[in-house]
Formats: sequence, C-alpha cells, structure tokens
Amino acid sequence: MSDMINAAVEALNAKMDGGLDGSAKFVIEGEGEIIVDGDGARAGDGDADVTLTADAGTFESILSGDLDPTTAFMSGQLSVDGDMGMAMKLGAVLS
Repeated sequence: MSDMINAAVEALNAKMDGGLDGSAKFVIEGEGEIIVDGDGARAGDGDADVTLTADAGTFESILSGDLDPTTAFMSGQLSVDGDMGMAMKLGAVLS
C-alpha cells in the first residue's frame, strides 16, 4: 500500500466525524483504492454505491480543501460512477 493511500485514509477518517450512510470507493490512479462506509475509511477494493476516480494530485487537492469536489467533477478532473446522491453526500463531508 502506498504512502499516498495511507495518508488519504487518515485524512478521510479525520474529516468524517461519523460513518457514511452508504458506501463509496475512491480510485486514485496509480496509487490504489479506498473504501468509505459506515465504519469509516480504509484501504481496499470492493463494491460500493459510488466510485470516484481521480489522479493523485486532484485527490490531494480535494482532501486539502484547495479544490471543491463539485468543481473537480464539473471540470473533468473527477469522474463519478454510480449513485450521484451518495457522491453529493460525500462531497459535503470533504468540503
């Protein structure tokens, strides 16, 4: 598992004060996958209600608050596959 994935898991768990009502998977190109659900964030792959895919730089910018997830999606930097409502809930957590 990459240092980027470990740091992202820590950052996501710090941003989420509770679990997510549903599940999401982040695919960080060239780094790996992160699952976020009612138990928090953890490295791993699996089925999820929504899958968000971005490169490492975009993902780091979203986590740091420098890039709004909606802006990333609208500009093509973040792709979303699955439940758009779940993606919106997750975007609110990350903002």
